[in-house]
Amino acid sequence: MLDYEITAQQLSELINCGESEGFILLDVREPWEHQAAHIQGSTLMPMGDVPSRAFQELDPEARIVAICHHGVRSINVAVWLRNQGFENAQSLRGGIDTWSADIDPTVPRY
Repeated sequence: MLDYEITAQQLSELINCGESEGFILLDVREPWEHQAAHIQGSTLMPMGDVPSRAFQELDPEARIVAICHHGVRSINVAVWLRNQGFENAQSLRGGIDTWSADIDPTVPRY
């Protein structure tokens, strides 16, 4: 079973080595946050919408990496998804802030 969290470096490797097939980058922040800064290819689904949208829009077999600003909302979403049967759900440790600081400085920090 996958760890509950994935580091920014691990996510970068996942994206860059072509393992993105069947992989969902789930941005659980609010729309204004996503507009301010996001990772290319991410799907916006605010945390409050996840319970009503997850079963209609997410593949329970897919690897899902939830992201938020600092990693708190995303770990809560990953735990909730796993409890609902999405066994490959993970959270980006440190959120988009760590992504911007360590991987892609073109993503604005806020």
